Amino acid sequence: MIVLQKKLLLCLSCLLMILSFFAAPVSAIEVRNKEEILKKIDDYVIKNMKVNHIKGTSVAIVNNDDVFYAQGYGAFSDGRGITGSTPFPVASLSKSFTALAVLQLVEQGLVDLDAPYASYFPDLLPEDQRIRDITVRHLLNQTSGLNDKVEPDMTRSPQYQSLKEINRSLNTVKLANDPGKAYSYHNPNYQYLALLVEKVSGQSFSAYLEKNVFEPLGMSDTFNVSNTRQIMENPAIPWGHYLLFGYPVSKAEPSWFIDGPAGIVSTAEDMAKWMLAQYDTRLLAPELMEQFHTAGQSGPYGMGWLAEEDEHGGRTISHSGIFWTYKAEETIYLDQQLGIAVMFDSGLNVFVNYSAFVDGIARIIKGEKAETSIFNDRNMETVMMLLVIGTTLWGGYAIFRIHRSKKSITAGKLIISSVGRLLPVLILLFLPPLVTFIGAGRVVPWFGLWTTMSSLIIWLAVLSLVNITNLVCRYRLYFWTMKRGQNNGVGQ
Repeated sequence: MIVLQKKLLLCLSCLLMILSFFAAPVSAIEVRNKEEILKKIDDYVIKNMKVNHIKGTSVAIVNNDDVFYAQGYGAFSDGRGITGSTPFPVASLSKSFTALAVLQLVEQGLVDLDAPYASYFPDLLPEDQRIRDITVRHLLNQTSGLNDKVEPDMTRSPQYQSLKEINRSLNTVKLANDPGKAYSYHNPNYQYLALLVEKVSGQSFSAYLEKNVFEPLGMSDTFNVSNTRQIMENPAIPWGHYLLFGYPVSKAEPSWFIDGPAGIVSTAEDMAKWMLAQYDTRLLAPELMEQFHTAGQSGPYGMGWLAEEDEHGGRTISHSGIFWTYKAEETIYLDQQLGIAVMFDSGLNVFVNYSAFVDGIARIIKGEKAETSIFNDRNMETVMMLLVIGTTLWGGYAIFRIHRSKKSITAGKLIISSVGRLLPVLILLFLPPLVTFIGAGRVVPWFGLWTTMSSLIIWLAVLSLVNITNLVCRYRLYFWTMKRGQNNGVGQ
């Protein structure tokens, strides 16, 4: 019997050796493929950071039920390397967390999505009675009727200091639209939702997220803040930047009350856990998870996500996060079970396509080729520098020609010239309302305009100065020629 056992053991050992021999090449190919993909992703991210003058980036990728990659790039100003565990502000990516918290309370029967928000706050006494028609769903879908024009957000001074304080603003604000009639992206909508979570749960919003979202998902390095000052005071967070002619300028984020719509700070490793949670029911029942990932009634904005679908990529949920010195992008391809989140230590800029990072990484994972766009900060800032230099030289030459010119200027030509040359001045003066019009009603402070398009503002300022100087010289020449003509007439 013992001899038989030994023979069986020997045969089993031989069989395992043979199987391992055949299995080894398959495993090696899988490892090699992943290594090749990761190298392509690294090369793509590093190249895009370089051409866009981004100092620090953190990337999270999940595929199927696994964390595919969580990696940091670049370094702190003191030389510390950025890793997958380095915390970054995710800005408006926070809205999906807030929406999840509300839906958890819906699942518990404590909140009704179609109940009026004011029904949870009987002490509200709004002057505009339409406030009482705003439902929880309207707030989630950004269709409350509020916008930045009737209720300042980034431009409010002083900023709110608590959620209860902002709730009192509903007593005096007048809605821009009837609730449910129009979409308007407005951060305070999610501040009201954060307060609703506090009111119903009996916990602070940060404490609720910690206990019901971060801890269950193992997001141990993720936390919520109420003001951007708390980000600036945290030495574990890389200092943010804006770009000035391609040079990253370190700058403190202006004070901004962000509890609810934009207050979460997270890492690549934790954001990977968050994206994986979109495929299971640990935090939310399946029917509510489906609502969580569905577009709203007035467009793609649903509940903290932009929910879209196309014939190639299938269903996606996504969101971008914007601060003036930080940026974040997140896209989850639901049907392909692929999620990508990228955080940056530089802010919104007209010449940096941050979403290209996500798109390029997705293409690489799908086996497609990802290329760096020629429309990048390095190329565009070079163009802007040449424009500033060229405008200055052209202005100097034009003024020199006016001084040397002996030709008279007619009143008609002078008026036409004045209209054209004052156009850059008018654009510069009315830049905030112009950006508000282009940005679908978002009211942006001058600080935000400067950090977003500093080189463009400098060029407009130089062009305006050149044009004004040119006009002054032309008017002087016009009046001089008139005076000379009158003197000649008297002499005759």
